Amino acid sequence: MGNIFSLDGKFFTFMSKVADLIILNIIYCLCCVPIITIGPATTALYYVTLKMVKNEESYIIKSFFKSFKLNFKQGLAIGLLLMAAAGVIVGDIYIMLSWDAKYKFVLIVIFIFLLVIWMFISIYVFPLLATFENTIKQTLKNSLLMSIRHLPSTVLMFILTVISYLIVGFIVQLMPFWFLIGFALLAYVNSLFLGKIFKLYMPPEEEEKDEFSSFDNM
Repeated sequence: MGNIFSLDGKFFTFMSKVADLIILNIIYCLCCVPIITIGPATTALYYVTLKMVKNEESYIIKSFFKSFKLNFKQGLAIGLLLMAAAGVIVGDIYIMLSWDAKYKFVLIVIFIFLLVIWMFISIYVFPLLATFENTIKQTLKNSLLMSIRHLPSTVLMFILTVISYLIVGFIVQLMPFWFLIGFALLAYVNSLFLGKIFKLYMPPEEEEKDEFSSFDNM
């Protein structure tokens, strides 16, 4: 019983992880305030959580801003592209709902499918940017290919992400919890899947380095 509450015990290890996620979540929310910086902020978020799941990270703030600065331009560009794409898809679905066209249902299904693909790419693209050095085009391409190749894990992360946001959206009382730890906790859970997937694409020698590796395609 005493070992549980010792400084090296499970309780303090767990509470230390929770504290790190809270700090990480607060920094992430602050860096997302301008909206357009969601891309580099999400990249930095996953840079830290991917290290946390491997028990490699102890300097949360330093590592976050290291990735934020390093991936700012690409993260900003990818973030803006994804926001624009989401706006077009959701806007089209909204417009079609008011149509009386004969093939309205077919078109809505097509755009919902595109929205799901958008989600698949979004789940992978920022963690990939945080882990591998590549062009924007190649990062987006690899995100799509990797999401399809590892479809079971992708579907689990997709469901987890959608359910998390739906719960917070419908239960307003959970909003304070979400802004306290929710974003970082979701990224951490997703990183448990992503860390195992990314390891398959890293050369053995790269796994021991604190550097970005790269790969061209799947």
